Amino acid sequence: MKKCPQVGGQAVLEGVMMRSPGCLAVAVRRANGEIVVREDIWRSLWEKFKFLRWPFFRGTVVLVEAMVNGMQALNFSAQQAMEDEEPDKSKESGGSQAGMFLGLVLGLVVAIGLFKALPHLAAAYAGFLLTGAQWTIDDMAYHVVDGVVKLGIFIGYVASIGLIRDIQRVFQYHGAEHMAIHTLEAGEELIVENARKKSRLHPRCGTAFLMVVIIVFVVVAAVAMPFLPEAVTPGPGKPWYNHVWVVLLKLPLLIPVAGLAYEFNRFAGKHANSRWLKPLMSPGMAMQLLTTKQPTDEQLEIGLVALKAALWRESVGRSLESAGKPVVFENFEKFLSTLADGGTLNPKADAGVS
Repeated sequence: MKKCPQVGGQAVLEGVMMRSPGCLAVAVRRANGEIVVREDIWRSLWEKFKFLRWPFFRGTVVLVEAMVNGMQALNFSAQQAMEDEEPDKSKESGGSQAGMFLGLVLGLVVAIGLFKALPHLAAAYAGFLLTGAQWTIDDMAYHVVDGVVKLGIFIGYVASIGLIRDIQRVFQYHGAEHMAIHTLEAGEELIVENARKKSRLHPRCGTAFLMVVIIVFVVVAAVAMPFLPEAVTPGPGKPWYNHVWVVLLKLPLLIPVAGLAYEFNRFAGKHANSRWLKPLMSPGMAMQLLTTKQPTDEQLEIGLVALKAALWRESVGRSLESAGKPVVFENFEKFLSTLADGGTLNPKADAGVS
């Protein structure tokens, strides 16, 4: 069987993004049932800076690029999903870039507060409740509590937003993304009937990656943090802002942690059936029970369209001029027939596709 390219993806609003080695494709279903596809040539940073592809470097690159690609895909999907709503709202969804930037900054601040500051303070002062003395970064108990609180916040956050109807639909598209990729990896025809039989859980999922990041962070922090200078570490009689220093100094640790977590997920994805790895993978797989839902056939179609669009670009390569413009198809069958007839997803090369 011909080896398939490694493809990863992400659910977006009413759609799915797929990223292959040479392409980034997004498929979105509009309210009127039309399918909008945008594919473009993709070049990772490590193509220009080869050392970024080395083990333990590439994890950070993947994490940063996934965040950037995800924001771009979400912005595109929001515009397309609102295309058939009130014209003024559709234009507003294109939004002010300043507003989008401020939203991203606010999100980062909230994330640092929730996943760094709050766990740190909980771990430091849990010692008073359990031992009558404040724990410091030299205590292993501090790092264990810090990790447990992070996991609790992460699980609680995901479970809470999963109650929102629109997020539930995103989780359905997340399931569609996994099922489409499973179908590709099984070497089967990319049709709804085959995808429907596949699991909505995947060992290379970003949710599993984040779970591994949290767990690995506990180990790395327990080893690295005790080496901090005594003057900046918090403790009884120390100034309050030492807590701030420790929270900020933890942020650079995300670089080696992301590298280690990525290498584990990459290895686990290739050996998913190993009886030794399954127990280590089980927390991430279990977490996906919250972040994925069973998709409808229409949602599976979108996952397959995004995947097929990425594979189409892989087949034509970078010799065909990049388009990056959305192409609209009446339905899934029209998309399939266009590709079957030798059509293109590049409007520059085929003016007959709307």
